[in-house]
Amino acid sequence: MHKKALHDTLIIEENRKSGKSTKEVRNIGVKWYISLGKRLRGLTGSAARFPLAIAFLLAIAVMLSVEIGTDRDVSKYLLACAVGAVSAAAAQTAWERFFKGHGARLLLMGGSLLSAAAYYLAVRNADITGPEVGVRTAVLLFALVFAFLWLPVIRSRVGFSESFMAAFKSLFHSLLYSAVIMGGIAAILAAIDRLIWPLDNRVYAHTAVWVFVLFAPVFFLSLIPVYPGRGEDGPDPAGREERDMVLAARTACPRFLEILISYIVIPLVSVFTVILAAYILLNIQSEFWTDNLLESMLISYAVTVILVNILAAGMKNRFAALFRLISPKVLIPIVLFQIVSSFLTVRDTGLTYSRYYVILFGLFAVCAGLVLSILPPKRNGIIAALLIAFCAVSILPPVDAFTLSRSNQIGLLESTLERNGMLADGAVVPNGSLSDADRKKIVSSVEYLGNTGELNRVSFLPADFTIYEDFYDTFGFDAYAMPGTSYRTVSVYSDAALPVDIAGYEYLFQAYLNYPEDTNREIGRLSRDGADYSLTAMPGGTGGKIILSKEGGEELIRFDTGEIFSRYETYPVSKSALTPEEALFTAENDRGRLAFIVQSASISFDGKQTYFSAQLYILADFK
Repeated sequence: MHKKALHDTLIIEENRKSGKSTKEVRNIGVKWYISLGKRLRGLTGSAARFPLAIAFLLAIAVMLSVEIGTDRDVSKYLLACAVGAVSAAAAQTAWERFFKGHGARLLLMGGSLLSAAAYYLAVRNADITGPEVGVRTAVLLFALVFAFLWLPVIRSRVGFSESFMAAFKSLFHSLLYSAVIMGGIAAILAAIDRLIWPLDNRVYAHTAVWVFVLFAPVFFLSLIPVYPGRGEDGPDPAGREERDMVLAARTACPRFLEILISYIVIPLVSVFTVILAAYILLNIQSEFWTDNLLESMLISYAVTVILVNILAAGMKNRFAALFRLISPKVLIPIVLFQIVSSFLTVRDTGLTYSRYYVILFGLFAVCAGLVLSILPPKRNGIIAALLIAFCAVSILPPVDAFTLSRSNQIGLLESTLERNGMLADGAVVPNGSLSDADRKKIVSSVEYLGNTGELNRVSFLPADFTIYEDFYDTFGFDAYAMPGTSYRTVSVYSDAALPVDIAGYEYLFQAYLNYPEDTNREIGRLSRDGADYSLTAMPGGTGGKIILSKEGGEELIRFDTGEIFSRYETYPVSKSALTPEEALFTAENDRGRLAFIVQSASISFDGKQTYFSAQLYILADFK
């Protein structure tokens, strides 16, 4: 049967089942093939348009697959390639907007390669597990993404809001397609695993890498339109009409999205604005200035207002117009109040990198509110430029988040110690009689500097200072004591790798102690020379006791477990390596002897009661 005849037979059969005419069915098939062809051409077109960016994405996918298969840590290479991929995409859009010659394109691609190399050199010897590298990288990528969206529409007839809308739609399309593809492949793999032969579980991780790391970004790039270039003609003047049609379609707001934003999101945000404004007005003289929980809510609110204003820039309905008119003007005073509140918090607790970004974003939100209030939607690109500038400020020394917060926290710690006479000859003098406020400042600063890996920069602390082991001995009080109480917790541990010396003893028990304990608890039993003996933990005294007794209740030897905890109660909060001598306790008389080797112990004091627990080995011998 000829191909055409077979095709017509299939169409007729479909016609019979669906009730549609042959022509209608044929048109549906043609449209489906055309749509599929466009998608495939778009993917190949994005490879030609963004070759370097896709090369970086391919490298990321390969390295992730290697990491999954071998457990090698390639995170620094991954981050460098991520920076290279986004900067290469931004460089391509900059070339399309401002240049024509391929020499300029090659130079911009070379700049992207250099940016990836420079980033790798910057983080090659850095501790990537700390927050600094992660935060700086996230902010850098965020700025590059907005550069990718803003550069192709600078001083163009197409506005930033339209570019943002195109990217917004493309993102959701790429995520939807990727999720469907991933779900389908996962179902196929699961069927093969259950029905044919077992598969390595890592095959799902490999699949996710290639779908979400390579396919999804490539598909996203394929949906980004070519914006008007230099002279409004773009790189290919002959195809301007077709590009304009594609551009209009991809930057237009879908009817569904317009309804969602105009009649659902905008009313909800408006109601929330009224509630938020009412809360601020009712609490402006009390809780508002110290309510740190409200901080994240206000940031989320500011982000939502700015995004909705950008997405609704081209909408003509009354809800959108009123929202664009009113919301930026309401946003400004709300964010100003939050900035003042954050500055008051910094005065008491010092500057941290997170609060730095809260304040910086507040300043950006105020500027964005002014732009949205004064300038027409066509000028929204200024918001992207401001965002990129603020991001650059936050990661470039000497005014970046980590440099400023480090110097501020060290200064706060030093001033608090000096005020309490705790600095002498460049070293800290312990002082346990500080006010709760000063204790909190010291603990907060030391913890922050420890979490960011900056304790080695504090000249008056020992070079090997660690919070859990050395805080109490250095400052004279417990870092985790509850303010206003004498609460303190001490934990000690023995090195589990060290062998237990049982020479001279016949029996070995393992026991767990818990005080206060209300009932007798048998630790173990043994038989010797036809008699039965038991080792029992009993309440009583300052910490309980352990008794070795003969059947019938005859006591041979006892040990007061309070000795264990009286030895450790003056230790720092955590001591991770007890020496064999520190871990050993003994009891002996003319009938026997016991040895206790502590593996771990924890002691808590609340001013009225002492609580402790311990895991230990007990050695026993008779005389």
